[in-house]
Amino acid sequence: MSERRPGRGFRPEPGSIPTRPGVYRFRDSRGRVIYVGKAKNLRARLSSYFQDVGGLHQRTATMISTAASVDWTVVATEVEALQLEYSWIKEFDPRFNVKYRDDKSYPWLAVTVDEQFPRVLVGRGSKKRGTRYFGPYSHAWAIRETVDLLLRVFPMRSCSNGVFKRAQQVGRPCLLGYIDKCAAPCIGAVSEADHRAIVDDFCDFMAGRTASFVKRIQSEMYSASAEQDYERAARLRDDLAALTKALEKQTVVLGDGTDADVIALAEDPLEVAVQVFHVRGGRVRGQRGWVADRVDEAEVADLVEDFLLQLYSEEADNIPREVLVPDLPTDLSTIEALLTELRGGRVVVRVPQRGDKRALMDTVAANARQSLALHKTKRASDLTTRNLALAEIQEALGLDEVPLRIECFDVSNLQGTEVVASMVVFEDGLARKSDYRRFIIKGVDGQNDVASMHEVITRRFRRLLEEDALIDPTTGRARKFAYAPGLIVVDGGAPQVAAAHRALQALGLDGIALCGLAKRLEEVWLPDTEDPVILPRTSEGLYLLQRIRDEAHRFAITHHRGRRSRTMVDSLLDEVPGLGDVRRKALITHFGSLRKLRAASVEELARVPGIGPTTAAAIKDVLAVHDERGKTVSLNTATGEIEEQ
Repeated sequence: MSERRPGRGFRPEPGSIPTRPGVYRFRDSRGRVIYVGKAKNLRARLSSYFQDVGGLHQRTATMISTAASVDWTVVATEVEALQLEYSWIKEFDPRFNVKYRDDKSYPWLAVTVDEQFPRVLVGRGSKKRGTRYFGPYSHAWAIRETVDLLLRVFPMRSCSNGVFKRAQQVGRPCLLGYIDKCAAPCIGAVSEADHRAIVDDFCDFMAGRTASFVKRIQSEMYSASAEQDYERAARLRDDLAALTKALEKQTVVLGDGTDADVIALAEDPLEVAVQVFHVRGGRVRGQRGWVADRVDEAEVADLVEDFLLQLYSEEADNIPREVLVPDLPTDLSTIEALLTELRGGRVVVRVPQRGDKRALMDTVAANARQSLALHKTKRASDLTTRNLALAEIQEALGLDEVPLRIECFDVSNLQGTEVVASMVVFEDGLARKSDYRRFIIKGVDGQNDVASMHEVITRRFRRLLEEDALIDPTTGRARKFAYAPGLIVVDGGAPQVAAAHRALQALGLDGIALCGLAKRLEEVWLPDTEDPVILPRTSEGLYLLQRIRDEAHRFAITHHRGRRSRTMVDSLLDEVPGLGDVRRKALITHFGSLRKLRAASVEELARVPGIGPTTAAAIKDVLAVHDERGKTVSLNTATGEIEEQ
């Protein structure tokens, strides 16, 4: 039996909160529910919110400062808590809870099993009672092709109600009836029971029980051939070809015929993308994707738990025996118990470690990353959204003008070696890659990001002040590198901002706006301020700053890896006596990678310009030494990275 106990005031009195499992709700001053959570021990969980605000995560602190009251409901078990939590999230749509939404509308294959003569159709949108669904699928055209193939073997009704009634009235079937892709129940060519049997066979085939149908048609085909009924045998042969082609469209990904959902996530500080592959009978039967705004710094395990709760509470009839996830939910036993109860059979949630399931998980994860990148690209390409983001940045930072040109700087190093920096440029909210620049940090010893930031800012803006850099003598126009930005963004917090500010002051450039974006809490730091600027989680301005910062980080990492790779190549081939830079470069250019170089014979090496038989033999000797060490080293010419196996 559940019990509802409101707290007295906003902070409940000590001892008034029960220690039993339950679900709690935070409300704002207007009584609207802003957050719903569950707990094994309500007292312990709620007490964690009422500590020093400085010790809370920024977004949690924002939720607490927005809330005006809290109440809770006690339940008997942790499974009931999960169910009630999801019910309340769905009912109240709290602003501080993660809510996954489809990143696009996916087509379903539906069979209207509650009709007298069920029909098959492809559609989108929400599910309806009395209809059996398969999928969802990535493309409507692909599933329509599959249905068209299968109607030859399972000639069930696929026409609309209007076409069906019209055929009944005139006593003639539609075209599908004439070409044997419908059993024509509209004119009584097949009984209701026989048509229902065809529908059941179709559903069984789509559900993954395919082997029995293939064997049955093969057996009937051989029997017809033995009886010299060649016309029927030929028709069955074509039916078998149609089934085989339909099965080829659904590639076997798990050889053991497993029924499983494979779930993977891609995340950044502001958003998380989820992809699911629905595998039935070892074949991918459907794929879906979701994107959600992040409301806190939840770990992957918490995000997985939230997602499983949302997905299967809405689709209890589509729960498989096995759910593969990138990280186990925080409360694994409760989640498995809930899914087992919803499915009516044992459900296992686990992380694949090796083999086909691990490989499939990697594929789903790649899809999730692509989905998140595509979502960000679409969001960034919207003109209205970009204008709003720039306006929000101007207001939050107190700028006189909208920062139409933003330059962002990031430093990258490996334990103090090969220190590099990047500068990326965004104009009107879009990347201007022709203006990107790379820097090699020269005046800093060891790992010192603050000093490195001071150097790169100094070098970039000293160039701005050099008169010979302002005008391109060939065109008479200002060079790209000489344009002053409306805003400088540095990757880091107060120390990096202070270093950049000192560099600008030393150059006499006090009029350029400057801020830093710290990764951990996405705080925006300004020069000479004790507290950061906190932009709302839903702010388009924060999203744009984060995207610029991430692009600078990516550009810096790419540069750093390229330099590190070249260093590794040089160190390996430096062991070859008499092999200089020119001939080393000729070798890499000719063979493309050290792996191919290693596989080449002495004669093939000697045919490279500048490489004679003696040098070729020396190269083989050095590579043989590395073979004995058990190393295979190659240069990926596409990325410039060294690969070791």
